[in-house]
Amino acid sequence: MSKYDIIIAIDPDVEESGVARLNVATRDFELYKMRFPRLIDYCANVAAAAVSLNKRMVVVIESGWKNRPNWHVQGRNARVAAAIGKQTGRNHEVGRLMVEMLEHHNVPVELQMPLKKCWRGRDGKITDEELKAFTGITGRTNQDQRDAALLAWLFADLPIQIAKIRRFC
Repeated sequence: MSKYDIIIAIDPDVEESGVARLNVATRDFELYKMRFPRLIDYCANVAAAAVSLNKRMVVVIESGWKNRPNWHVQGRNARVAAAIGKQTGRNHEVGRLMVEMLEHHNVPVELQMPLKKCWRGRDGKITDEELKAFTGITGRTNQDQRDAALLAWLFADLPIQIAKIRRFC
């Protein structure tokens, strides 16, 4: 059982981050794509509301910057590897700044190393079908939203029951 009532999980991105808000008791999700300023305001507002309702909440941010360095070279030329490294670094800095801003607003933050990529999607990412199989999420989702939803689900220590899916993490 989770020690939180509300979990907001974030997959940081330079343009729009994937955001999942999970009500742990009901397992209800709200999924968003948000730019940095709106995301900070959203988390601060949810935290303030949670305090007034005596709910325990946390923001979980995927912290890829804690991984060991990766040169992004495997099978790529130097220009492509440099571009991937640059984009990855920019995403990591957005995540670091999120942590700094949320702490400034007294929003509880936890960092989570990136999850193992063992799903059927491209590069081992979770697919829409796989996520919906155990969360009950409906509607269209993008990869950043799915990554954030999976992060929230696992942080809440909720079960993953995916009998139809061949690969397991």
